[in-house]
Amino acid sequence: MYCLSRYHVFYTHLVKGEVKMVYNRKIKTYYKEEESKVLLFLYNHFLGRVLLKILTRKWFSSLAGWYMDSRFSKGRIKRFIKKNHIPMEDYIEEEYSSFNDFFIRKIKKEKRPLPFDTNLFLSPADARCMVYPISEDSVFKIKESYYTLEELLKDKELAKNYQGGYCFIYRLSVDDYHRYSYIDDGEVLKAKKIKGIFHTVQPISFKKYKVLQENTREYQVLKTKHFGTIVQMEVGALLVGRICNEKVKHFERGMEKGHFCFGGSTVVLLVPAKKVIPDEDILKHTEQGIESRVYLYDVVGRR
Repeated sequence: MYCLSRYHVFYTHLVKGEVKMVYNRKIKTYYKEEESKVLLFLYNHFLGRVLLKILTRKWFSSLAGWYMDSRFSKGRIKRFIKKNHIPMEDYIEEEYSSFNDFFIRKIKKEKRPLPFDTNLFLSPADARCMVYPISEDSVFKIKESYYTLEELLKDKELAKNYQGGYCFIYRLSVDDYHRYSYIDDGEVLKAKKIKGIFHTVQPISFKKYKVLQENTREYQVLKTKHFGTIVQMEVGALLVGRICNEKVKHFERGMEKGHFCFGGSTVVLLVPAKKVIPDEDILKHTEQGIESRVYLYDVVGRR
């Protein structure tokens, strides 16, 4: 997605909870909140919440992860591709040893081109994106729950550095490409892992839990060449036992940072004040509670 002012809008309309906008043959999709029957049961019924207590335990997530890594899970691949309409022609052709092997499949480079202009602020992943300005109190809203930056980072002093900046939230669905990248050149100043319990990152869970506070997450403080010192955080979700990050000290723009194993997951980018101008369209739709569909290396703002 390039800055939307560059395209002429031909029409907009609402289709099955999705607002589609056409820009010179480029289709931009905005997702309104849709709640599945399974999630309604898990979060809104007594028996569902009892089951959720089991599903969100670390041992259950580890067991599910073992199954997804095993050859016994291969039978799920074809059904998953068909159900989620995954364009396999976009991915490097190979034999998969397990469902997780398929889940972390690599996309062809030409399908996610890296823009040459280093002043462009890029999406680190395929996802549904929302962007929030960070106030002095560092309190921002995700659907019907509220989070402070200090709770998210578990670091009061670090949280202060992002007052007046922006919080970019990228929610990955199970059908998304689950590898994510660095969006600029730079070096890693600090890395931190925070243990938690696993909850789904689907919007319904925001009504009951502080999802980003309770989930297992990892983040790095990154000194970047063009956007100051940013934080990039990965958040695990229900049935995701692993956030797999590469261990590097220095990184380059477009370099793969890591991947998620099976399940929906979230990437969060925190940007300090006066470093990035977010895309106005994404900001407007965030205010309306609508997620913007973006892909790896799409432009979501500029220096």
